Amino acid sequence: MKFLLIEDNKELASAVCARMQIDGHVVDHAECFQDAIAFADTEDYDLILLDIMLPDGDGRTFLKHHRSRQKDTPVIVLTARSQVSDRISILDLGADDYVTKPFDHEELQARCRAVLRRKAGTTQSTIQLGNATFDPVAGSLTVDGKPITLRNRELRLLELLINAPGQIFPKHKLFDRLFAYDEDVSENAIEVYIGRLRKHLETSDLRITTLRGLGYRLDHG
Repeated sequence: MKFLLIEDNKELASAVCARMQIDGHVVDHAECFQDAIAFADTEDYDLILLDIMLPDGDGRTFLKHHRSRQKDTPVIVLTARSQVSDRISILDLGADDYVTKPFDHEELQARCRAVLRRKAGTTQSTIQLGNATFDPVAGSLTVDGKPITLRNRELRLLELLINAPGQIFPKHKLFDRLFAYDEDVSENAIEVYIGRLRKHLETSDLRITTLRGLGYRLDHG
């Protein structure tokens, strides 16, 4: 999944990005209010981690702006404020959850998983297509009940495709979702990951179709 981290503390941001990337997530990092607005207005994210105290603005103002654009991206606020009234005001502005600093990284990861489960709906936590079962939260794929081992970006690519079977994904769209803004990677990397994923899906009812000049589509049956 693709996350946006809005945090001006470089040491904390580096630690959070590293933990999330280990889980296979792509993370864009904004250090200030203006960068956060630019990222959020031009990219689609699965989750936003938002610091309240920013050097050039207030995270609550960002949250108001984001919700005013009718975006329902889950937002977890990272705050040093522990007063009950502060936490209530944050939730009333549209935050989905909050974590009080200093926090344990495992707790943050658990809260991210919980928010994403709520967003997806607990009754739809797994996706079944033919003989393939995919659990996006656990990051697991089984074919005929047998686990298929995928690397992180292969999992994220499958997640994009399997959530919208039959939909055509242009290469640039997949690229934007799989790689962070500052990664020095060519769009041709998508072809490499498509090829790897096809090999993993050989025994499944799923197939990835290439539509020249248009992109890729996941078909099943």
